[in-house]
Amino acid sequence: MFFHIVLERNMQLHPRHFGPHLRDKLVSKLIKDVEGTCSGRHGFVVAITGVEDVGKGLIREGTGYVTFPVKYQCVVFRPFKGEILEAVVTMVNKMGFFAEAGPVQIFVSNHLIPDDMEFQSGDVPNYTTSDGSVKIQKDSEVRLKIIGTRVDATEIFCIGTIKDDFLGVISDPGAAVPATPLSQERNEELDMDLYY
Repeated sequence: MFFHIVLERNMQLHPRHFGPHLRDKLVSKLIKDVEGTCSGRHGFVVAITGVEDVGKGLIREGTGYVTFPVKYQCVVFRPFKGEILEAVVTMVNKMGFFAEAGPVQIFVSNHLIPDDMEFQSGDVPNYTTSDGSVKIQKDSEVRLKIIGTRVDATEIFCIGTIKDDFLGVISDPGAAVPATPLSQERNEELDMDLYY
């Protein structure tokens, strides 16, 4: 889930950046250092939306660096148990599959995949239904439910399931969409327009 929160951080700045554009240098360094990072408490920092306050700097003895307390607003992403997410499958093996929903990696065990799906090894490993109508392979989009999370200091890892109602494959990259006669006629019309 996404949240808009206010955080604080102490930023160190080299003396060469002191001048009329000091605040701009602080903001660009903040964006570079913070966006894309993960904290176990707040989750992944997606974007900094604004800087509320830059406090008075304190000179660090012996280095010349100055530490500024910066209060900023940001959007963070933190997955929770029971949350439904749409993710892209990154790897499939006989133990299950890995998927990514933005910065979060999710593992779905073969015990949490519907019983009618079986693992098929080969050039493109996948889980396929007995009638072959549904296939989970690399780059498939799936809707899954988070059933557990593990939070480290700099990483969040999730366990998911697709064994519930309304969960499973959303789109399959292996299934080509056949062209309809109407779309073929429209393409021919567009080609004709190019010649005139």
